[in-house]
Amino acid sequence: MKISTLEEALKRINELEKEVADLQEENEKLRNRNFGGRKKHDEAWMSAYNDFILKYESGMTLMEIVAEGDVSRRTAYRYLEYYKESQEKTEKKKSVRK
Repeated sequence: MKISTLEEALKRINELEKEVADLQEENEKLRNRNFGGRKKHDEAWMSAYNDFILKYESGMTLMEIVAEGDVSRRTAYRYLEYYKESQEKTEKKKSVRK
């Protein structure tokens, strides 16, 4: 769109100002939204995960860890999957360095 008159320029400025105001309003809504749900890697998650890993690496089975009542069975499997993924990444890094 080529602007050739002052009136067209002022009209375009008004359109853009309205668009900016709408985007700022949307941005504010996004900033204030609630990030509900499980928070992966927050302090509580890391504490429970590290506790799980200590037990798992000491030789306890998943069912023994679950029986203690600290984590659910699903959470134990989720932790185990994350643990295996991190171990694979560590192995890949070590093999690349050699």
